[in-house]
Amino acid sequence: MTAGFSTLDYIIFGAYAALIITVGLWVSRNKKGKEKTSNDYFLASNSLTWWAVGASLIAANISAEQFIGMSGSGYAIGLGIASYEWMSAITLIIVGKYFLPVFLKAKIYTMPQYIVRRYDNRVRTILAVFWLLVYVFVNLTSVLYLGALAIQSIMGVPLLWGVIGLAAFAAAYSLYGGLSSVAWTDVIQVIFLIGGGLATTYLALNAIPETHGVIQGFKYLIHEAPQKFHMILHKGNPYYMDLPGISVLVGGMWVANLYYWGFNQYIIQRALAAKSKSEAQKGIIFAGFLKILTPLIVVIPGIAAFVLTKDTNLLATLGPAAHQHLPSAQHADYAYPWLLGLLPYGVKGIAFAALAAAIVSSLASMLNSTSTIFTMDIYKQFKKDATERNLVRVGRTTAAIALLIAVAIAPMLQTLDQAFQYIQEYTGMVSPGILAIFLFGLFWKRATSNSALWAAIFTIPVSMFFKFVFPQVPWMNQMGYSFLIISAIIVIISLLEKKTESKAIPVSKELFHTDTAFNVGAVAITAIIATLYIIFW
Repeated sequence: MTAGFSTLDYIIFGAYAALIITVGLWVSRNKKGKEKTSNDYFLASNSLTWWAVGASLIAANISAEQFIGMSGSGYAIGLGIASYEWMSAITLIIVGKYFLPVFLKAKIYTMPQYIVRRYDNRVRTILAVFWLLVYVFVNLTSVLYLGALAIQSIMGVPLLWGVIGLAAFAAAYSLYGGLSSVAWTDVIQVIFLIGGGLATTYLALNAIPETHGVIQGFKYLIHEAPQKFHMILHKGNPYYMDLPGISVLVGGMWVANLYYWGFNQYIIQRALAAKSKSEAQKGIIFAGFLKILTPLIVVIPGIAAFVLTKDTNLLATLGPAAHQHLPSAQHADYAYPWLLGLLPYGVKGIAFAALAAAIVSSLASMLNSTSTIFTMDIYKQFKKDATERNLVRVGRTTAAIALLIAVAIAPMLQTLDQAFQYIQEYTGMVSPGILAIFLFGLFWKRATSNSALWAAIFTIPVSMFFKFVFPQVPWMNQMGYSFLIISAIIVIISLLEKKTESKAIPVSKELFHTDTAFNVGAVAITAIIATLYIIFW
């Protein structure tokens, strides 16, 4: 479906692209007489304010997998998929209060750096390799594929050229500038992302002829598709295997969320680059409020597409463009691109810029974190005398190679239906073990290096065991069971070794003290989430 971009749309999108590249290169320029160091490149010189931290967290998180993948899941499953977003807001509070202070105290660049300080180099290397494989072969490839799918659907650009174009856009400023370029341009990206996303939702709800205005449009969705407005799915629901009932509140989703927000390099790296602990925590609360808003711009459009396409009489009122590349149960990921094709000229350019902002900001974040882990946790181990200039050069080269690999693999994902579920399931192969290793490392002094090593070794085999031996068990529950088994491995081996780990990092009650702004924000977020679940139970 070629959306029919007008000259105005091209001007708007071109201006957005020029702005991002210009700002990215400008903020990362070398100061006169000062060469860029590894701290400058990988941690933005620890200069990020709370609003930059919060904006960058959301820009790194919201990508094509949300706009395209989660809208597709909204089309297929309904509002229940919003649990990933709303439970993430609660998870951010836990991360900000209990995990982040320990990491900031340790003054680390990467998550594997914490592992080597708490355990040993063997565990660090295994986890660093895990992360590199997941970032390159799951995250980068899926974001490129979904983004290119959108470009193909909206503008008629062949998938491969869309992949190459997005990769080139992200590389244009992020490879040179590092985290400074990524984080500060993310502030602009979030404005486009939220603004353009809300515009698309507004126009989608307003496109229903039987209603007048957004509120009535939303009510119409509930009336016409009540099955799409349940947060907790029952066993009879055809998508129960994706969102297994109460497990989204008390089960395996906590494994996914705590791993993602607490120990995932390309997310937590923004908080590590904050000016102070207080700025980092305020940024996390800001991100939590934005997560509450996210389903409005990525899930509701998918439900709107479902309602608009299921009624042939209603579909006929939307014009000829509405009959091209219709989303379906087998092609749910067409939902968001299909909606963009219905937008009026001018608005289409803004909405497409929002989608591009989501894609490019996440690509840039993943590239920077991939290069950070490889450079600081693998290359620097073997080249301990590497200069700052050499570390920055290796970081740039690593990001470029990772991007080329992802570009080569991305077109192979065309056989997927709901790409968002693919990302969650395969990331879930490593998240139970990584979460267990970090949690016991943070809060149990008796957890030993050998126990963490065996937990890392068994992470994928245990996950694969559940996947192939118990395929009838929802994968989210499989993730929870894997976490319990790997936790048991850590506890048993640690107790058998009968010692307190001397490398355990001391924590005190004072370390977890939070200021009034954080506490008020945390209470407000929790109350809002509880209310939403009560309304849409």
